[in-house]
Amino acid sequence: MIDRIITSGTFSLDGGTWDVDNNIWLVGDAREVVVIDAAHDAAAIAERVGGRTVKAIVCTHAHNDHINAAGELAELTGAPIRLHPADQVLWEQHYGDAVSYEPVEDGEKIAVGGIALQVLHTPGHAPGAVCLYVPELSVLFSGDTLFKGGPGATGRSYSSFDMIIESIRERLLGLPPETVVHTGHGDSTSIGAEAPHLEEWITRGH
Repeated sequence: MIDRIITSGTFSLDGGTWDVDNNIWLVGDAREVVVIDAAHDAAAIAERVGGRTVKAIVCTHAHNDHINAAGELAELTGAPIRLHPADQVLWEQHYGDAVSYEPVEDGEKIAVGGIALQVLHTPGHAPGAVCLYVPELSVLFSGDTLFKGGPGATGRSYSSFDMIIESIRERLLGLPPETVVHTGHGDSTSIGAEAPHLEEWITRGH
């Protein structure tokens, strides 16, 4: 049901550029999939999809390293790109008005392969950041909101440490502790592994 592709490229914001490795997640079955965060290499993602139908290309947020293959992948597959509209300003920095997306809403359920990905709006790392919760699989796709070892970065434009902490506290840490957290970069973790460290993060962040 879940497959990971790791691609490499760059992340650029506020005049800086950094080398990054991104996790792209495919969720579905033998007939159809949802692609989460089309990063850097549309051809590699399309190859992994194979002959399956791509129901949607869901962007957890619109930092360029999470969306820079979405336009090409949408052309290759015919799938809609889904993004929370609060990230419009970041989307425009990369695509302008050349590529369009369909807004995703908090609480929406995206069906694929007999399961549903529940959209949780979790602003902080970016205004339109979302996580995708799949209770049937006990899995959360956290984008750059929650990592193994702490919250996502909030030191750049359009981000907020206080907001990401609130999002994690209110939207994520109440999920079952056995929930596996598949992140936008690096290794996976679990809600149970991260929840005890919230106050430590707050102290460290301030």
